[in-house]
Amino acid sequence: MAETLAEFYEELKDCQRCSLGKTRTNIVFGAGSENADLVFVGEAPGRNEDMQGKPFVGAAGQLLDKLLNSIGLERSQVYIANVLKCRPPQNRDPLPDEIEICKPFLLKQIKIIGPKVVCTLGRFATQVILDKNASISKVRGKRFDGNGYYIFPIYHPAAALYQRTNIVNLKADFLKLKEILSEKTIEEPSHQEEEPEQLMLF
Repeated sequence: MAETLAEFYEELKDCQRCSLGKTRTNIVFGAGSENADLVFVGEAPGRNEDMQGKPFVGAAGQLLDKLLNSIGLERSQVYIANVLKCRPPQNRDPLPDEIEICKPFLLKQIKIIGPKVVCTLGRFATQVILDKNASISKVRGKRFDGNGYYIFPIYHPAAALYQRTNIVNLKADFLKLKEILSEKTIEEPSHQEEEPEQLMLF
């Protein structure tokens, strides 16, 4: 029974539980601080991630780094993982059986880390973590109670690369994320009225 992320990685690194084990280059376990207050969850590795074995190393990852920097955080202070640990061929959508097999691994990572906030990036990650068929446009920027942590869905950074107006929403949601992280404890949420969103571009 893995007690640390390193031990858990050793258990999973040669995973062949679904067909993706035969087509991947590298398993993309996750990266970051095991003591992080903030965990980001994406959908699945892409080509760059599959080649390097690290999450969010392409253009979307660079944007995520900028958004983190905008609220005073570095990538090394958070943890980044995906619903799937292996790249689906041609970056197709994850299949239900792949999600079912991989979801417990993600939940175990979250349990080991014990974060304050799990920030889901995009529709797939949000639906998996919220465990319901939610529209990302309707739930983004809202806080939900998870299993000992808050769930905070936002648009996937890749969506802003294709539609630049989404950067405004991402920037605003990261400001909300900063407020949530600054609260003292999850048991004592702030009851102050939210200030109007500051909509800023980089």
